[in-house]
Amino acid sequence: MSPRSIHVVALAILALAPVALPAQGRPYTEGSVWDITMVRTTDGMTDDYLRSLGTTWRRTLDEAKKQGLVLSYRVLATGTSGPDDWDLLLMVEYKNWAAFDGLADKMDPIQRKVIGTEDQTRELMTKRLVVRHILGDKTGQELLLK
Repeated sequence: MSPRSIHVVALAILALAPVALPAQGRPYTEGSVWDITMVRTTDGMTDDYLRSLGTTWRRTLDEAKKQGLVLSYRVLATGTSGPDDWDLLLMVEYKNWAAFDGLADKMDPIQRKVIGTEDQTRELMTKRLVVRHILGDKTGQELLLK
């Protein structure tokens, strides 16, 4: 290899190598992780849906909170801006991303205790189809600005 070729290869390697920048730090600290479900309730059925959540969802999450599986939960209500918009956000707060490891196995006994058998859970979910439509679900980490 000629000296010129070696020089070109060395420059290419330097160009592709990551540049070490002085640590400036992030303008935020990482907070808790939120699982957010966007719900559109059927016209006139919001109170019915919220009553149902109060008897099962709330009790399930209260127990999960006691066991340290979740930090908190919230329901936000809004108006809608169109027929495909949500009017309720169901939000569950977790300590961090690691909280999701094995979470289903930990939540199943709580749900069985609160709701009952798989058939009872299926029946409840089927009834909820009449009063709400889930438009989507997102999970994201809260960023606390410095």
